[in-house]
Amino acid sequence: MHKKHKSKYCHFCVNQIDEIDYKDWQQLKRFTSSYGKIVPKRRSGVCSKHQRTLAGAIKRARFMALLPYISQ
Repeated sequence: MHKKHKSKYCHFCVNQIDEIDYKDWQQLKRFTSSYGKIVPKRRSGVCSKHQRTLAGAIKRARFMALLPYISQ
């Protein structure tokens, strides 16, 4: 038997967010794991286009010391 999985939706498409700002670290922290790693698309439910821009924004925020590279 196959389990029916709940289809995930893209947070950025639903809320009509066009640009993902690296300075908004609270929002970016939602898409990182407890270890500080970027959460994969299949777990976060973000579409491919926004996952790429999200990864770039997280990397930029890390470089600017808004987010940690590792948390432990």
